[in-house]
Amino acid sequence: MSQLTVIATVVAEKESAEQLKSELLKLVAPTRQEEGCISYTLHQDNEDPAVFIFHETWQSPVHLERHIASEHYRAYASAAEGLIAGKAVNKLTLIG
Repeated sequence: MSQLTVIATVVAEKESAEQLKSELLKLVAPTRQEEGCISYTLHQDNEDPAVFIFHETWQSPVHLERHIASEHYRAYASAAEGLIAGKAVNKLTLIG
């Protein structure tokens, strides 16, 4: 099975950007320790501080599924309720 790259964009409600940032940052350290996580980085847009982008590389789609089922991801999802204005998740395969 080939590696999977994920670009996940999360847009905070304008008044919730700092609170959402705090919750997103809590995901980084435990996720990097997960089996199958090759890289997991969080970025904040320079023009719009309400926009956050994760760049993730996983050994396989199964590892990503396990991440989404993890305790720390579920805790984030619960804590982030009402803080998110929108999100998009792109799952990519390296082709060149």
